[in-house]
This record gives sequence, C-alpha cells and structure tokens, in this order.
Amino acid sequence: MARLSVSLIVMTRDEAHQVGRCLDSVPFADEKLVVDSGSTDGTREVAERHGARVVEQLWLGFGPQRNFSTGLARNDWILFLDADEALSPALAAELEAGLPALMASGAAGGRLLRSAWYMGAPMRFYRPMVGEPHGRVYHRGRARWTDARVHETLVFDGPVRTFRAPLHHHHSPTLVHKQLKVLRYAELKALSRLEAGRPPALWQVPFVWTAAFAKDYLLRLGFLDGWRGLAVAHVAANYAVYQRLRHYELVVNPSSREEAARELARHGLDR
Repeated sequence: MARLSVSLIVMTRDEAHQVGRCLDSVPFADEKLVVDSGSTDGTREVAERHGARVVEQLWLGFGPQRNFSTGLARNDWILFLDADEALSPALAAELEAGLPALMASGAAGGRLLRSAWYMGAPMRFYRPMVGEPHGRVYHRGRARWTDARVHETLVFDGPVRTFRAPLHHHHSPTLVHKQLKVLRYAELKALSRLEAGRPPALWQVPFVWTAAFAKDYLLRLGFLDGWRGLAVAHVAANYAVYQRLRHYELVVNPSSREEAARELARHGLDR
C-alpha cells in the first residue's frame, strides 16, 4: 500500500499481546505513534519492532490523553485506534482509497463501523457491537476529544464521512477481563458523579437495572445473540447499578476513595 500523510496513534498500557496486531493493520500510515503510560510487559519494545515511535506519558484521563497524543503527531490527519482494535483488510483498502479525497476536502474526519468479538466469537446482532459508528479519523484542527474521565467522544467541526468496512474490536477476551474493565470504568463514572455534586439516588437502582437490561437485551437486540446476548445485557445492567452504589459509598464514606485507589492500583486498574 502507498503511504499517506496520516498518523496512526495508539494509547497503551501493558498491551504487548495485541499492540502489534493493531499497528500492522494500518500499512498506509507514514507515522505510527504509541503513547504509553507505564507499561511493564514489554509493550514499548513490541511497538518499536512494529514500526512505531513510542512516547511515555503519565495517564491524564481518557479524553485528555487522547488530546495530548494528537498534539504529538507529525501529521494533521489522525487515525486513532485502541490497542484492542484493528482494521479489517477491507477497511484498510477502503481507507487507502478514500482518505486522499477526504484529506483534500474541508471535511473534519470520518467514522468507522466497529464490530466486536465477545466471549470468544463475533457478535452478530447486538447493536453496540455490530457496526457501531465511532469517530476515529480526523483533522486535528477540525475535531477534538471531549475531556470526559471515561466514555470520551470525538467532536467534529465540519462534514464527516462514514467508511463501511468493519473495524475489528477484539473485545475483552473473557468475562474476567470484561469485569475488570467494568470495575475501572464504574469507578471513573462514580468519581465524575461525585465531583459534579450530584446527590445519590439509590431509590432508582431497581428501575435502573431493569431499564438498562431491557435496553440492551431487547431494544439493542442482545437476545438474538443467545446466551452471549444475555451475558452482555446482564453485565451492562450491573455496571449501571454499581456506579450508582459506588457514588453513594463515596458520599457516605469519603475515605473509600483513597482505599479504592490503592486497591485498583494494586491490580493495574489505576488509569
């Protein structure tokens, strides 16, 4: 493939087992940049072997780390992937063919349709894991990541194109991985609720669980993916409830913030 004036950026921490796959899936980028936040498993060395320039940066939070990383790129046009994502061969070819026109226009960027593997197999019907659009391609002068602690999004200032071939998301390979990620994200969401001054409302918990489960299992078609659809809806509903319970604990027991931070750090979940 011809090289394009595009910078691939990947943020990492202990991603040695999959960062190479991510980097190799983008053969057309003339720069590959990995921004690492304290890996101890050889991620840096693996990234360098796969052609990436590696920069160390202490964790700033999801949105701030993405914006910081964007500023390190040598090119104005960015392709931002997570370490557990990889372009399908069809998407790599589609981007190689379509990016020159996009880059020559006044467009702000592009969305990729992400499809996920879950519990060892690709999801076939559950909407958030089958063709969900995600902003991943952008001109850094026409788009910016929100500064959210977690679940950050890319905000475009201009027209956006959607590329159709799949972006592969090698989602948490086991439910253990998923539960650890949920724990980490729930802590960030609870802290955001606390710092926003929102009062806990535990009376909502039974309704929140039911609504979250129904949304994912029924409205988002999880039931069509069988037992894996049931599992994903159950985990999502528990996540919605747990972040609210944890928010309540932070209010009634403020010292739990430091105690939890130490425990999360002990398990490598402190970013």
